[in-house]
Amino acid sequence: MQTLIKNRRVRDAGLQFAFVGGIVAILVIMVLVGRTNLEAQGLTSGFGFLERATGWRISFSLIDYSTNSTYARAILVGILNSLFLGAIALPIATVIGVAVGVMRTSGNGMAELVGTTFVELFRNAPLILQLLFWYTLLLGLPSPRNAEPILGGIALTGRGIYIPGLNVTGGSVFATILILVATFALALWLGAKRWPDLHLRQAGKERKLLWSVSLVIALVAMWLGRIPETSLVNFPEAAGLNYRGGIRVSPELMACLVAIAIYGAAYIAEIVRAGFNAIPNGQSEAGRALGLTPWYIFSRIRLPLAIRIVMPTLINQYVWLFKATTIGIAISFTDFFMIISTAINQSGQTLELIAILMGGFLIINYSMAWVLNRVNDAIKLKGTQLRI
Repeated sequence: MQTLIKNRRVRDAGLQFAFVGGIVAILVIMVLVGRTNLEAQGLTSGFGFLERATGWRISFSLIDYSTNSTYARAILVGILNSLFLGAIALPIATVIGVAVGVMRTSGNGMAELVGTTFVELFRNAPLILQLLFWYTLLLGLPSPRNAEPILGGIALTGRGIYIPGLNVTGGSVFATILILVATFALALWLGAKRWPDLHLRQAGKERKLLWSVSLVIALVAMWLGRIPETSLVNFPEAAGLNYRGGIRVSPELMACLVAIAIYGAAYIAEIVRAGFNAIPNGQSEAGRALGLTPWYIFSRIRLPLAIRIVMPTLINQYVWLFKATTIGIAISFTDFFMIISTAINQSGQTLELIAILMGGFLIINYSMAWVLNRVNDAIKLKGTQLRI
């Protein structure tokens, strides 16, 4: 026995077993105590409530929902709404952030001043404050009766923003999104496997051909999914005290989109600026020595190198921005967090619903981080410790 105790490997294994066993014991005790307390209060545990009807409405839903729908469907509505908000806000934040980051490193005094002002203004104001500001501003727009359409079919009203829509089925929209995502993935794979070995002009032609074919297939899918006896484009039209037709973007959704996109863009701009500043000057000087144009140096040398440098930090920022979609509860946007909060108040199944909320965000954020990390592994330079 003493020999076993003196054996370092056995002693370390015993300590680890005791530590893990202690954690498991604490969790088991917490579950048993929680179940006992719930039974004492007359509350039932388990996930059977997910099959019960909710009895309450949801203001914004991407799928069919009614008061007779189950809690499971309501939670699905919340997840889809959060994914929809993140899928739009994150790309917009990226485009704005890259543009502002380029402005801050352009060497143009006016552009740098505008970029710096943008970053300092929106990065230092709390996100919740910006959300309330944009929401109040949207609610202050004219009533539908007094709103005049702009750009031929967009109506800015206090009840929402009406934009032209497509008379197509949801399946065709889903198929179009799959086509574009598959094209993007194929472009990344070809960029890593084939295009680096080709002449720049030939690789450029293949890129244009790939995206042209993809867009044609996407347009055909949209046309085949057109609702019979309707025009492809549906424009909003004034009808009495409101607008009819088109797509209505609610003030809650628009405020969340604008707030998250602008707030995230301010941080992304600083990340991008740091990436450009980390590129050695010799890279640009080599391009100028070869007679390349400033745009070619930026698009083919500086931007790809900056993306390689900042990609890990951008992944972390994207995960944080998606978690920020929960601020929609402050203005009653029915995202994942608000659906769970409402379900807790209506059903009383607090522990189960919080577990669903935590598990949902863990799965979504981990999946997003996993995909982006695979992209990072595909674009980084092999055989060197440097990111560039």
